[in-house]
Amino acid sequence: QVQLVESGGGLVQPGGSLRLICAASGSFFEIYDMGWNRQAPGKQRDLAASINTFRTTNYADSVKGRFTISRDNAKNTVYLQMNSLKPEDTAVYSCTAKARLHAWSPISDYSGSGTQVTVSS
Repeated sequence: QVQLVESGGGLVQPGGSLRLICAASGSFFEIYDMGWNRQAPGKQRDLAASINTFRTTNYADSVKGRFTISRDNAKNTVYLQMNSLKPEDTAVYSCTAKARLHAWSPISDYSGSGTQVTVSS
């Protein structure tokens, strides 16, 4: 199985920065795409950013130019640097990964439990 553990959330003032970290652990063959979803209170869960093994990135329009996703393939870790944070960025941020448990297994989706990010003065 794949365990995803997030860290780095917290309370920050508007205009501030936070860096989220997600480390994948467990027994698996390979991890492919990794990313961050976020869910604000009363809203659906949406993609914030994703990155594949070739480090090709994809961002929600609302975070482009402010958030940067990166990864360390050797450490199976993904990062989300969030700058110029706005109150509307307040949400639970969950790490996601696509992984294959064995060479012959299908690629499955995994998600962490999430970390709270609150942007408020």
